[in-house]
Amino acid sequence: MRAVNRLLLASLLSVFPLITVAEDAPSPEPDVTIRQDGDKFIQEYRVNGFLYAVKITPKHGKPYFLVRADGTSAQFIRSDQPDMLIPQWEIFRW
Repeated sequence: MRAVNRLLLASLLSVFPLITVAEDAPSPEPDVTIRQDGDKFIQEYRVNGFLYAVKITPKHGKPYFLVRADGTSAQFIRSDQPDMLIPQWEIFRW
């Protein structure tokens, strides 16, 4: 009986550090920010603060996704039209 109790205690103590390490790991689920811009809803998907996709749902029409062109640059492309780059320059500033 003592051997079983010691074995059980040793196994619990060996698993305890794994539990504390697993809690500190970053969440694999994205943070989603939903906002309304005029007549369309915009959902921004972020993982650890990095914006990787935007879903735009217009009032009339099909929703579409904008994703990063190469994974790291600030240029986005439409997922349903991968050859179309979304312009990122600023023409006027008030």
